[in-house]
Amino acid sequence: MAHFPKKLTAKIEKRHQDDALRILPSVGQLVDFSSNDYLGFAREKTISDTTFRYLTSSTAPRNGATGSRLISGNHEFYEQLERTLVQVHGSEAALVFNSGYDANLGFFASVPQRGDVILYDELIHASIRDGIQMSNANNFKFAHNNIEDLQDTFDRIRSKLIEDTVIYIVTESVFSMDGDTPDLQALVDFSSENGCHLVVDEAHAVGVFGTNGAGLLQELGLAEKVFARIITFGKAFGCHGAAILGSNGLKEYLVNFARSLVYTTGLPPHSVSTILAAYDFMGAGEGHGKKEHLHATIQKFKGELLNFQLQAVFIPSNSAIHCCLVPGNQQVKQVAQKLQEKGFNVKPILSPTVPKGRERLRFCLHSYNTDTEILEVVSLLSHLIPSA
Repeated sequence: MAHFPKKLTAKIEKRHQDDALRILPSVGQLVDFSSNDYLGFAREKTISDTTFRYLTSSTAPRNGATGSRLISGNHEFYEQLERTLVQVHGSEAALVFNSGYDANLGFFASVPQRGDVILYDELIHASIRDGIQMSNANNFKFAHNNIEDLQDTFDRIRSKLIEDTVIYIVTESVFSMDGDTPDLQALVDFSSENGCHLVVDEAHAVGVFGTNGAGLLQELGLAEKVFARIITFGKAFGCHGAAILGSNGLKEYLVNFARSLVYTTGLPPHSVSTILAAYDFMGAGEGHGKKEHLHATIQKFKGELLNFQLQAVFIPSNSAIHCCLVPGNQQVKQVAQKLQEKGFNVKPILSPTVPKGRERLRFCLHSYNTDTEILEVVSLLSHLIPSA
């Protein structure tokens, strides 16, 4: 076997020293407070049964996509799914990608042009950051969920803008590592007043908010005022893949220039039909019931935080993601280990994934978490960290 480079060994050793080494976890039988399967769709038999019916009714059943969507992989389920997405999410067009990472990479590496400007929330997802790094546009970050800092950043660069500069403002409707939400109405107003294009990643909002899980922007009546929405199916919808929602012009552009779409094999029919089945289930009464149950679970969890006087160490959130700040990689890992030893799968989020000093326990809530489980895990947590 070839010699492993010393530079790479040094980087791994640094992770060991920082107590930040990542490892793949083993599958256990702990109570789930860590997965993104907020509605339990990934384990829902009705969805798998519906997927099977889609596949067996196909005019040309096959195991794989056989090629990129532009060559041979644009099978019938793609077109059916994109029609469904347009209808459910109230978008002019939809374009399905293999993952949220691919969607963000494809959008940000191709849409903003040289001379354009990207203003992004400092806590946006790594996939957006990677896409921005591949872009030829100028980029500037603004303080998390801070409209005033966005205004200050905009004012600083305004005098340097040329006539045809396009400005993109980028945020998430639910932040994956904090669970909080920006003032979306204020961002829409700011973008409109200043001629900017607002782009919102709704990965952790679809399925959880809005009619039939259409997302937080739809729930707030703001969807039509946003240039592009990125949605994913690997969280609340329990599947895999993603889509970009926007205008017909945006879809046509991405089909031609988004390299993460053009140069990769498409999703297999099983994956796309599973997404269709999840949307069918969401639109039915049982899917709606799971969504309502999830929101009751969120309120139960927040109520127990109040009862045990822990709300001050949690980042405020109305989503399915609730984060308890436990500074220091070693300390947060120790608390997580003790929770896991008691049967609760709660994950520590370490720096550099989050800023140093902002390490946290990330509680993901689900429609299938019971009141007893919530009471027990919060009670246990109250004995493991100082209440504030």
